[in-house]
Amino acid sequence: MSLQFQLEVQGGAGAQARRTITIDAATEADAIRAALRQGWRVLAIAGQPSATADGATPSGGLLRARAQPFPLLQFSQELLALLEAGLNLSEALATLHSKEAKAGAKATLGEIRRALSQGQSFSETLAAFPAIFPELYVSTVHAAERSGNLPEALARYVAYQLQFDAIRKKLVSAAIYPVMLLAVGTLVTLFLLGYVVPKFSAVYESSGRDIPWMSQMLLGFGRSLAAHPWLCAGVLCALVGGAVACAANAAIRAQLILAVLRLPVLAAKAAEFRLARFYRALSLLLHAGIPLSKALAMVSGMLMPAQQRQLADVRRAVGEGLPFSTALDQQGLATPVAQSLLKVGENTGRLSDMLERSARFHDEEFARWVDWASRLLEPMLMTVIGVVIGGVVVLMYMPIFELAGSLS
Repeated sequence: MSLQFQLEVQGGAGAQARRTITIDAATEADAIRAALRQGWRVLAIAGQPSATADGATPSGGLLRARAQPFPLLQFSQELLALLEAGLNLSEALATLHSKEAKAGAKATLGEIRRALSQGQSFSETLAAFPAIFPELYVSTVHAAERSGNLPEALARYVAYQLQFDAIRKKLVSAAIYPVMLLAVGTLVTLFLLGYVVPKFSAVYESSGRDIPWMSQMLLGFGRSLAAHPWLCAGVLCALVGGAVACAANAAIRAQLILAVLRLPVLAAKAAEFRLARFYRALSLLLHAGIPLSKALAMVSGMLMPAQQRQLADVRRAVGEGLPFSTALDQQGLATPVAQSLLKVGENTGRLSDMLERSARFHDEEFARWVDWASRLLEPMLMTVIGVVIGGVVVLMYMPIFELAGSLS
């Protein structure tokens, strides 16, 4: 059976150019190997497998060409455990390759083993997969190869990634309850407006009495919703579908997150969170033995564009002999706590440790802020939803209140 795989690749005549090629192969792993033999660097599987000219098609749903993300953290943790157990790198990779069940990850591990068997270093092999192994990871491994302490470098990277994942999970869990509140409140409000309000409208019209203008507006809006139920349902589905599509698209999601993080209340905390990641990544590279100037260039992408320009000035100042802590403080990239700790680190020769301490301090402070903000946001949302639903109910019953007052 032969299938057509669409692969996103890089290389060829333009080393930095990306393109999508189609390769006929029996499996996803065979397609990746064929692309590598042609001189391409495989970045991702770009599409679903399709039948070739001979009419062959996938059967039983056994093949899924939609690229699954390579489990980098899991790979690092398992590789670290095997190395600490006494296996060498080749034996550890062979073990991981044999136990891997996902086709994409298994193919990647197979290509890594093949490259190692041809004499390439581990870091050079990982650098051939830039979409999977970030520059920070490759540089850490490269420095560890020179020092001969790969397990320690992997342990530091795992700790770095676990800390970041813990903060991200805390943010996600803090957002779940407010989102559910908004969804339920919106559905209840739409039910009142689209079903209950039109029933009251029919009663008030049959009575022939004048009703307050605010109640008239509410009843008119409810009648409009009841008169076009499918249109309203279509608009609601379109909004939900658009929200899901935006959340699924990485580029749009990133733009929306950046827009939210520019809000006055969140901008300062977002900048502090980015600085904490910057400190931790820089500490990881310095621990691996990478020079400060090179490490600063490698972690620049973790900062906002304005902060990246400030970091370029920091690199220039450090190159001219200015202390690192002073250069960071002058460019606004050092919080008061980080400034004090970095000065201690420079005086004692433990700069990487002080960067890690600074990152840990700010991560803990950010986690406390997330807890406080979520506890404050939840009652505020409940209050807003209660006011909206209560307002709808009061406006519906206002003509009845006036009628009861006139009768008394």
